[in-house]
Amino acid sequence: MRVIVKWLLRIVLALVLAVLVVGFWKREEIGRLLAANSVFDEDKIVANFSNMNAAFLSTPLPRGNGPTSELTYGAEFELPQGADQWLEARTATSLLVLKDGDIRYEQYFLDTSPEGQRISWSVAKSYLSALFGILLEDGAITSLDDPVIKYAPQLKGSAYEAATIRNVLNMASGVVFDEDYFDYNSDINRMGRVLALGGKMDDFAASLSETFAEPGETWQYVSIDTHVISMVIRGATGRSIPELLTEKIIEPLGLERDGYYLTDGVGVAFVLGGLNFTTRDFARFGQMILQDGTFEGKQIVPAGWIADSTAASAPTKAGQSGYGYQWWIPADAKEGEFFGRGIYGQYLYFDKPRDVLIVMTAADRGFRDKGVHQSNLEMFRQIAQNL
Repeated sequence: MRVIVKWLLRIVLALVLAVLVVGFWKREEIGRLLAANSVFDEDKIVANFSNMNAAFLSTPLPRGNGPTSELTYGAEFELPQGADQWLEARTATSLLVLKDGDIRYEQYFLDTSPEGQRISWSVAKSYLSALFGILLEDGAITSLDDPVIKYAPQLKGSAYEAATIRNVLNMASGVVFDEDYFDYNSDINRMGRVLALGGKMDDFAASLSETFAEPGETWQYVSIDTHVISMVIRGATGRSIPELLTEKIIEPLGLERDGYYLTDGVGVAFVLGGLNFTTRDFARFGQMILQDGTFEGKQIVPAGWIADSTAASAPTKAGQSGYGYQWWIPADAKEGEFFGRGIYGQYLYFDKPRDVLIVMTAADRGFRDKGVHQSNLEMFRQIAQNL
């Protein structure tokens, strides 16, 4: 009996030692995984959204050595009645309103500040669209109707083999991908764990094998489609997204601060949601889009691409919000109304005829509740109309 007890104790001690060794060896990955699993916790979400590089791998987006572009202030503007309650209900962290290029309203909430940086979530998709338009104009990519595997051969044999670039820009790839952030086992959360544990996003995209429709047949929001766009860009240019975005967009905008991208374990940018900038620097990008791709007298993104990418070209169903090339268009949009949108309440809202841009960041855990998105749009419209 004593021999058996000693033998069991040795096994237990060996197992404990093994766990301690593995825990020490993988401590960074374990820390990131724990951070990923708690990033949306109610008591941490605001701080997490302002400090994403504390928990995840990241790479800088240098602002360059040029002067900071000036954002001028116009006459002070009062928000519509009920806006204060709306901002509180939506756990807003910042709201910035520009009219004719002038700041008319700027406030920060929940201990955030103008200098603080916040996560874009899927607003990052619209940045990648702008970069793609530049590269298309430059001739690095031949046609929107090229198959993605022409530039991303790793996707041969995957669910993306038959998809074109236009299909993935439109979120019409037909690839099966569960986007439920509240389901631990969903594809979007499995992807998040790949990111947290230092895996490879390219491998994750190439591992997807199921489709629910022919490419281009129907629209369904599939965030990994945006990563495929980055694979196309990298394959076409032989350069990284952070390098290209910095050169083509970030430096010309004259940002106040360096930004950063979250990355996977091999430094590949998390293009579908990993941009981090100050609210004012998000506004600089938005103002450039509002001005048909020009900023400080320079044409940064081709005007034709701005028009094409913000038009409702995806095969959405009647009554659904429209979708372009990584931009949203309200179902009841008037001419020149579109927006970029990220989970938990991130927005770039555009009313081109009124020359209005609204930037909102938030930590809204109720962002999926019925009517919330529409109420946000209605408040943005009220603000634009009252300016």
